[in-house]
Order: sequence, then structure tokens, then C-alpha cells
Amino acid sequence: MSGNLGHGDIVKPDRVDELMDFLYPVVVDLLERLEGDEFTTPQFIQLMQSEPAAKSAYDEALLRWGEDEQHSKMVIHGQVIPGILRRTNLVEWAGYAHGESDPYAVPAWWTLRK
Repeated sequence: MSGNLGHGDIVKPDRVDELMDFLYPVVVDLLERLEGDEFTTPQFIQLMQSEPAAKSAYDEALLRWGEDEQHSKMVIHGQVIPGILRRTNLVEWAGYAHGESDPYAVPAWWTLRK
């Protein structure tokens, strides 16, 4: 660690894991109801935003991260949601989604396992 960090500035990487645990049931519920073969991370996040319970959990995760909206969304879009998708046995990472727009993270394609 840098000598410039104070006690209150210690980085806590387990916060990402805590948010993954928090959102896991919501993500799995959505995945189990998805139709089709594949989707991108931004499409999945858009789906989360369209369902009141999932949106509420997403918004709570942003608050729990505790930074401004931009940085919180970077963590949720770039680490938390992709991390949950990787943890499940419901989808498989299918590569980067070139041309797909997400101002907070590098979008990926995900394939539903049948």
C-alpha cells in the first residue's frame, strides 16, 4: 500500500464480493426467466432497470458502493454484474461486444446455457 493512504482510505476489495452476494439472487432470477440465446451486459442491465424489484436492488447496490454515480456504475457494470454472471452456471462468456455502448464498462456477450 502507498504511504499516502490514511486509515480511512484502506481499499476493501471484499465490497465487490459483498455486492455480488447481494445482487446474485436478482441476477439469477432474471437469467432463469430469459428467453433467447445470448445477450450483452448492457442489455442485461437494461432488463434489470425495467423490472421494479431488480431496479431497486441495482439502485441499492449503487448506494452501497458509496461513490458518485459514475464510479459506482463503473464498479457495478464492470465488476459486480459480470462477476455474478461468471459465478452462475446459467451463462457462458462469449466475448467482447464490439460496437455495443456502455459508458461504464467494456460490454461482453453472454450465451445462455440450455
